[in-house]
Amino acid sequence: MNLAQFPRRGYVKTPTPIEFLPNFSKALGGKVNVYIKRDDLLPGCSGGNKTRKLDFCIADALAKGADTIITCGAVQSNHCRLTLSWAVHEGLDCHLVLEERVPGSYNAEASGNNFLFQLLGVKSITVVPGGSPMLDEMEKVAEKLRAEGKKPYIIPGGASNEIGALGYVGCAQEIMQQMFDMGINFDHVFVPSGSAGTHAGMIAGFVGNNMNIPMSGIDVSRPGDVQQEIVYNLAQKVLNKLGTGIEMPKDKVVCYGDYYLPGYSRPNDAMIEAVKLLAQTEAILLDPVYSGKAFAGMIDLIRKGNFAEGSNILFLHTGGSPALYAYMPTFRQ
Repeated sequence: MNLAQFPRRGYVKTPTPIEFLPNFSKALGGKVNVYIKRDDLLPGCSGGNKTRKLDFCIADALAKGADTIITCGAVQSNHCRLTLSWAVHEGLDCHLVLEERVPGSYNAEASGNNFLFQLLGVKSITVVPGGSPMLDEMEKVAEKLRAEGKKPYIIPGGASNEIGALGYVGCAQEIMQQMFDMGINFDHVFVPSGSAGTHAGMIAGFVGNNMNIPMSGIDVSRPGDVQQEIVYNLAQKVLNKLGTGIEMPKDKVVCYGDYYLPGYSRPNDAMIEAVKLLAQTEAILLDPVYSGKAFAGMIDLIRKGNFAEGSNILFLHTGGSPALYAYMPTFRQ
């Protein structure tokens, strides 16, 4: 699939590494071989998966003459951190709309990404209640800025539209080349599944390149059946944008919706175990909202014997470790 037909800024200059996790694999019994795709090491302030998506979204914004970026996310949003950081890099203003999905959870003095928003020089932060119509809320900010003579461009939460998801088509193609270079075939791939752009782009890339590797999304915010439909619809839009003529097979989109409970960004014991286990076996940091819960889901499915002995499993690490510092009491209990 030809991604060169779409403008991008070139933020991703080299492939992120795929690393074998020998100590972690041994800690799970040593029956399967677990690898990790280190998208936590992508460029941008403190790294993370959104850089791949913003590579395309900000290129589109600049092509349309924007001088200001507006985006949204939860109160500790990694997407907002990275959008702000790339806006700073490009000399663009950036305004954030934060959704208080857990009532009372926003604290302007908080650590983690909240601190980084201020350090990076965010132009404004608007906090809205959980369940607010976020596109409408961002449009309100855009209207005010237009009245001031600015040219705002709205990037949806997670940069999860058919433009941003192209970044993860690129990641799928990158993985395909790395598999060839490393001489390894993966039997299964796990991805965190939230705003859906990463999952949808990856599965569109896998299907479009005939990779024939099963992929599971571990949901971080919704029940599996709801998430599955969102991912499926976006993946189809991505395939259409690429002009593939491919109809996304519904059975390729698999989402596990049990591991995010008791709710988005709310800690659970499995997430805490997963974060500690990877840190203490491989010195790799997960985040408590996305990669931590997705990794916990993968651990559970491996422990349940879902994979044949000797299977090679790949986990896509989407980053987000700065949010850990806002959850220190959780890990010190």
